Amino acid sequence: MNQSAQPIDIRLTECAKTFPDGTRALEPLTLQIDAGETVVLLGPSGCGKTTTLRIIAGLESPDPGGQVLFGEDDVTHLPIERRNVGMVFQSYALFPNMSVEENVAYGLTVRKMANDDKARRVGEMLDMMQIGELAERRIDQLSGGQRQRVALARAIAVRPRVLLLDEPLTALDALLRERLRVEVDQLLRGLGITAVYVTHDQNEAMALGDRIVVMDHGVVAQTGTPRDIYYKPANGFVADFIGTINKLHGQAKNGRLATSGGTLPWSGPDAAEAIVLFRPEDASIVALDKAQLRGQVIASYFLGDRTKVLLDGISEQTIVVETTERRVFSKGQELGLTIRPDALMKLD
Repeated sequence: MNQSAQPIDIRLTECAKTFPDGTRALEPLTLQIDAGETVVLLGPSGCGKTTTLRIIAGLESPDPGGQVLFGEDDVTHLPIERRNVGMVFQSYALFPNMSVEENVAYGLTVRKMANDDKARRVGEMLDMMQIGELAERRIDQLSGGQRQRVALARAIAVRPRVLLLDEPLTALDALLRERLRVEVDQLLRGLGITAVYVTHDQNEAMALGDRIVVMDHGVVAQTGTPRDIYYKPANGFVADFIGTINKLHGQAKNGRLATSGGTLPWSGPDAAEAIVLFRPEDASIVALDKAQLRGQVIASYFLGDRTKVLLDGISEQTIVVETTERRVFSKGQELGLTIRPDALMKLD
């Protein structure tokens, strides 16, 4: 299934954005997106991810000195209608006075495609998105998931060089969002199109991105594969934003890190205060006489496929452990933990 134009790479060079009121939305950003790659811009509200997407789209211009290239073409000063991009918005941005079929055909009509070719292309898009039976319906007769499929079909119908998606699943309920996330991933893989996807949802980013660009206050905090971002966070912000992270504070000396809950092996330098991080799933609950760390249960939550246990007395912060053991944990119960040595992270 290849319904797109030949994928191209995108290069942003020193793209900053300052709005007329003096607000600096984006610090100078340089980013390479390879042809056919899906890159996710991830971060909290106000971090600059949507501004970056709008600069790629041509809906915003970078500050003087910034440059946007599609392949070898400098598109810095081209408006969106001349960049051949497809864009899907959180609000769908569908035309309520048109049917599903007419919405999907809109970009082709603007491009003056011959009627026979247009009908054939629209049919392909409706089939691809499994909405053929909805062709004659009005937009207000559709569910949120159906509207999202129409928006995707319309964006892809023009065979864009680049597909841009701005939080397209945010307005949907959790179950539908999970299902469409899988469908969008399969669609992007099948198309082989260069795609840039904006979200504040870390699960979406991990599921969809070949690479993730984590942004914070207009600056790129880290760029990497989902595994790199999760297991090798560049700084405390990334570690905190991506998944749950535990922090152990202690004193490092002679290859050991002494904490209030016990000691761990330590490969770093001796220090009066050191911090080590680990993910909840990398701690194992063991017998107390075999434990590296000990703490008291303050709460536990059964989540079906796993149980989340919160422990006190190990560090200054609450420690979170996830286990697949089918046990019931009681408040105040003392538990012993070991942590896989290769799972310990130390931030520079």
